Amino acid sequence: MQQLPKIPNPKVLVGIETSDDAGVYQLSDDLAIVQTLDFITPIVDDPYAFGAIAAANAVSDIYAMGATPVTALNIVGYPAAQIDASLVAQILQGGYDKLAEAGVAVIGGHTVDNPALIYGLTVTGIVHPQKVVTNSGAKPGDFLVLTKPIGIGAINHGIKQDKTPPELVSTAIEVMTTLNKAAAEAMLEVGVNACTDVTGFGLLGHLHEVVAASGVGAKVSASEVPILDGVLDLIEQKIFPGGARSNKRFADSFTHWHEDVPETVRIALCDPQTSGGLLVSVPKEKVDSLMEAMQKRGVKWAAIIGEIVAEPIGEVYVEP
Repeated sequence: MQQLPKIPNPKVLVGIETSDDAGVYQLSDDLAIVQTLDFITPIVDDPYAFGAIAAANAVSDIYAMGATPVTALNIVGYPAAQIDASLVAQILQGGYDKLAEAGVAVIGGHTVDNPALIYGLTVTGIVHPQKVVTNSGAKPGDFLVLTKPIGIGAINHGIKQDKTPPELVSTAIEVMTTLNKAAAEAMLEVGVNACTDVTGFGLLGHLHEVVAASGVGAKVSASEVPILDGVLDLIEQKIFPGGARSNKRFADSFTHWHEDVPETVRIALCDPQTSGGLLVSVPKEKVDSLMEAMQKRGVKWAAIIGEIVAEPIGEVYVEP
C-alpha cells in the first residue's frame, strides 16, 4: 500500500494511514459511509457455519468504527469442476442469515471460478461524521476491554489436523458466529476513545496498531485476557498456525514480555483470530458503565485486560 500514490481528498475522513478497520467517506454534514471488504478460506467443515462466520467477520469492521452496517455484496470463488454448487448455496445461506440478523441487506455480489474456495463480503455502513470511532483516539489512563476470547487460530489449525476436541470446535463456532453488534451498541451508548477488532494480526498486533496510531503505549495483564479453554493445551502440542509464529516475531519488536509470562500464553496473545472481538479503549471513569452495558446486552465474554499508558509510544508491556 505504501507504493500507491497519495490522493488527498477532504471527504476521506479515514483512509489507510492509520491501518484502521474501514474507510470513511463523508457525504454530507451529517452522513458518512463506512466501507470494508474481507474474505476467508474455509475454517470449519460445516458450509453453513463457514458462511455465517465469514459474514460475521466481514461486518465486524463496520461495528469497530461505531457505524451501522446497511448493505453487503457477496464475494465467492470456488473450483466449479470440483465443488457442487449446492455446497456454495449453503455457504451463501449461512452468510445471508447472519447478515439478516445484523439487519444488513445483501444486494448482490460476484462469483469467479477459482482454484481455492473463498467467501466473504464487502460491507457498507453509515455513521455521523462526528461520531466515527477510530483506532487512533486512545488516551493515557484508558482501560482496555476485549469482548471475545482468543485462541481461534490454534483451534482452526487443530481442526485441520483432526486434533481439536468436538466441544472446543462447537465453542469456537459460537464465538466466531457471534456478531459484534451488541458490543458496539454498548460502546456507543457509553462513549469510548478508540476501538478496533481483533483478527489476523492477533491481539497484540491489533493493539500495536491502536497505540501506534494514538501516540501512546499499553500494558496488558496476560492472566486477565480470556483464552478459550483447551487452547493452551493445543499450543503446548505445537498445534497453532504459522501466522501465530509470524505475529509473534513481529510482536517481539514492540513487546516487553515479563519473564513470568509462559511461551504458550505469548503465542496465544499473537494467535490470528477470525471474527474476533472488539478491543476498546475506554476512559477509566466509564469502564464500569461499559461493562454493565455489555452485560445487559448479553456480551458474555467481555473482560478488562489492561490499560493505556503515555509511553513508550507504540510499545506494549505484557505482565503476568
